[in-house]
Amino acid sequence: MRALRILLIIAVILGALFTAVDRVAVHLAEGEAADRLRASEGLASTPDVDINGFPFLTQVLGGSLDEVQVGISDYEAGAGEDGRTIRIADLRADLKGVEFSGDFGSAVADSATGTATLSYDELLRTAKAEPTQVAPGITAEVVALSDGGNGKIKVALETTVLGTKLPEPVPVLSSVTVVDGNTVRVQADALPLLGGVEIAESKVRQITDFEQRIDGLPGGIGLEKVQAAEDGVEVTVTGKGVRLAG
Repeated sequence: MRALRILLIIAVILGALFTAVDRVAVHLAEGEAADRLRASEGLASTPDVDINGFPFLTQVLGGSLDEVQVGISDYEAGAGEDGRTIRIADLRADLKGVEFSGDFGSAVADSATGTATLSYDELLRTAKAEPTQVAPGITAEVVALSDGGNGKIKVALETTVLGTKLPEPVPVLSSVTVVDGNTVRVQADALPLLGGVEIAESKVRQITDFEQRIDGLPGGIGLEKVQAAEDGVEVTVTGKGVRLAG
């Protein structure tokens, strides 16, 4: 019995030591992965990297990690072919089946899902935020975007009729969708009267409807779906064979 107790004590001590070593190793690996991701993507700040699954060391020996979670703040994504960029306030990705080289120089995830949050102020840069004539004596411009409820965006149009600005912006409830896996489209559900005048649909949609391209996301992940939220639009992102480094 005494020998059995001694063996149990030794097993507990070894288990505790292994756990401690494993947690230290995963902490060091997270820091190294974050530094490599920052360098490969040219990020302004170090991203958050969490390696899940236990034990970590046996995953390393197998050359594959079960799950890695990445968080990036203020990511500058491409916004078209003219070199423009758009800022993603918060980008979160859950990566599954991450295989890496022996020297950790490269890493590729089998799949990735996550969210990208785009503020309304940032999206407003794409809208026609300057007075545009929609009818003789009537101009309109988008002055604000906000949460319209039920996944919709509320577009606020400031309207001027014969030189007089209407006292309140005209609200337009709009749907937001993903097009071609790389573009967010905002489109009015119904067109408003501006200054009490019914205006040609094409003229009004030049103001109310717009698109924002978003590409160059880390590892080549793309847009899947989008909905309006309190602080901005939340885009679901996905990808296969997502390259993190190398």
